[in-house]
Amino acid sequence: MRIGLHLLLGYFLIVAIAGYFVLSIFVQEVKPGVRRATEGTLVDTANLLAQVARLDMKRGDVAQGQLAQALGQLNQRPIGANIAGIRKDRNEYRVYLTDVRGKVIFDSQGLAQGQDYSRWNDVYLTLRGQYGARSTRAIADDENSSVMYVAAPVIEQGQIIGVLSVGKPNSAMVPVIRRSERRILLAGAMLLGIALAIGLGFVWWINRSINRLVRYANGVAKGEAVSLPRMGSVELAQLARALESMRIKLEGKAYIEQYVHTLTHELKSPLAAIRGAAELLQELPPPETAKRFLTNIEQQSARIQQLVDKLLVQARLESRPGLELAPVALVPLVQQVLATKEAPAAQRGITITLGALPQVTVTGDAFLLGQALSNLLDNALDFTPAGGSISIDGVRLEQEYQLTISDTGSGIPDYALDKVFERFYSLARADKPKSSGLGLNFVQEVARLHHGSIRLHNLQPSGVAAIFTLML
Repeated sequence: MRIGLHLLLGYFLIVAIAGYFVLSIFVQEVKPGVRRATEGTLVDTANLLAQVARLDMKRGDVAQGQLAQALGQLNQRPIGANIAGIRKDRNEYRVYLTDVRGKVIFDSQGLAQGQDYSRWNDVYLTLRGQYGARSTRAIADDENSSVMYVAAPVIEQGQIIGVLSVGKPNSAMVPVIRRSERRILLAGAMLLGIALAIGLGFVWWINRSINRLVRYANGVAKGEAVSLPRMGSVELAQLARALESMRIKLEGKAYIEQYVHTLTHELKSPLAAIRGAAELLQELPPPETAKRFLTNIEQQSARIQQLVDKLLVQARLESRPGLELAPVALVPLVQQVLATKEAPAAQRGITITLGALPQVTVTGDAFLLGQALSNLLDNALDFTPAGGSISIDGVRLEQEYQLTISDTGSGIPDYALDKVFERFYSLARADKPKSSGLGLNFVQEVARLHHGSIRLHNLQPSGVAAIFTLML
């Protein structure tokens, strides 16, 4: 059985079980809920009719009073009400009135005239100033024959002079209860249908994501140039990254060949310069010329050394199994890196300004973060002319911290904006030879390992802002 079908069956089973229990509770609550609502209506009706009965009892003419006349005329014509599909043509209320002793002095159905109802709960409790109600079966063995009675006191000058009770058969509520139960069951069926549709959509998404990974793996196996698919969940994204890591390791040989080729190309120029200077020195030129050639050899040797050192750092960074994670106070780290740049900045008359830096602690590798910040400051110093300025500012956002290093240099040409992070890509400096082209690539790798980012954009009228973002 496919994994998608397993997930669908498990999901649908959970929803069905949960829906069954919820619907059972709703269905079980329908009948008492309707009866509670009906009881509330009976309470209002009983208290209203008790006021009419008070006037009739006060006049001593209950049998021919307003209450008797109104109830006698009530069913002379059909009501003709359509209540959400339930037809109602007649009044189901039974109303009876007792005196202060509990004796029935009026009954709308004429069933209990003159009888003693003082022991029935509705009359008994109401005569004692309490809420009186009862439910009594007309047929002892038939639950559907029960009638709910609610009583209200008839009060004259603060004294209870009688009790008016209003009764309604529970069978009158059956259509409402059944309709509510049908609607609940229909809603439950719709819920299960929607749940099934959502489950099918979820399974489709899972199968689609897995198929994308399968196509990616098949493409890698065939040697095709395929890009890593973007996944919609953390787990699938981790699986995709694992496949990408495997692909990178499988392509290691080609990577090393390209790496060596690029390194050879970068070393060719300084080696040629050193060889040329050495050949000229063999001809024993004048001291001033020899000194110039020796200086050139020294500069090119330093360039080779710098290139090799940065390549070693880059290789260690790319091959390390993980970061040495620890809490890092970012502001002291920035201040520490800045202290190492004060001397070269002062020599060139460049002012470095430390702006607002909210205190923040991030989790990361302090050494790598320090190296990344040092590279960003080195770039700013290299491209800032004498007398220029560099500013460092920080801002704490909801889930990240942005550190911005801005300079007043010449900016980045438009054609180079999308290339500056490539390995070995370097722009010409005004008074310095081209760098190794590894600095920004190193910063980008450090940012990636810390789940952050690095962005560069030109400022107006001149200068560049480097935005180094770290997750909190």
